[in-house]
Amino acid sequence: MISGTGASPTPEQLQDLLLESPGFTEFLLGLTTVSATLLGGPEPMLCAITVEREGTPATVASSGEDAKRLDEKQYAFDDGPCLTALRHGTTVLVTDVENEDRWAHYASAISGEGIRSVLAVPIGTDPGAAAALNCYSRTSGVFDEATVAEVERHTSSISRILRLALKVHPPEIYPEHLRAALKSRAIVDAAVALIMVQNRCGRERAMELLHLAARATDTRLHTIAADILHGASLPSVDPPQ
Repeated sequence: MISGTGASPTPEQLQDLLLESPGFTEFLLGLTTVSATLLGGPEPMLCAITVEREGTPATVASSGEDAKRLDEKQYAFDDGPCLTALRHGTTVLVTDVENEDRWAHYASAISGEGIRSVLAVPIGTDPGAAAALNCYSRTSGVFDEATVAEVERHTSSISRILRLALKVHPPEIYPEHLRAALKSRAIVDAAVALIMVQNRCGRERAMELLHLAARATDTRLHTIAADILHGASLPSVDPPQ
């Protein structure tokens, strides 16, 4: 494990990480964990690395379940700071999620997770692939100019080894039914997060409301969730007798 907050991993350390990883997913998980440790100060930062190959989301690796869930929500909306940084190759900074108007629905969804600031920085790759490092904070305004510059230096330092890993490990092909299932789960999770914010309730209650609406309207859970993400209101349901 690389130690020393703010330090860049050496090429030898990154090569060892690649050599010791049995597959691309394991390598990316290690790289994400290293990033979170190096960039987080006394407490590890919430970090995730997202990689697309040929325009298809291939891998999301995170330093913890919270970061993974935050990244997966973006795929439910097919938009957000991470995907913007990845697809346009530009750094994206959200200083305060509560006042964010570029991705209003996504911002509402992650505010229910207690996240206040987001920084997404692209990682250089070869043609045919794209990647970004996503950093999340529970404090607004934490990503000042010096911190942004530090994260950008870090992504530059890991670009070469990521490009090598993409060459060494072929794309992981998911069966179409599994890809659809993963996307459906992300859509439902994002809708639940919005319901939590809109109804000021916990996750369990939000999921219950979604299921009640699905039964009351005889509509698939995924369909109602997708409608909510596109601005529809949660269908009203009669309270159970």
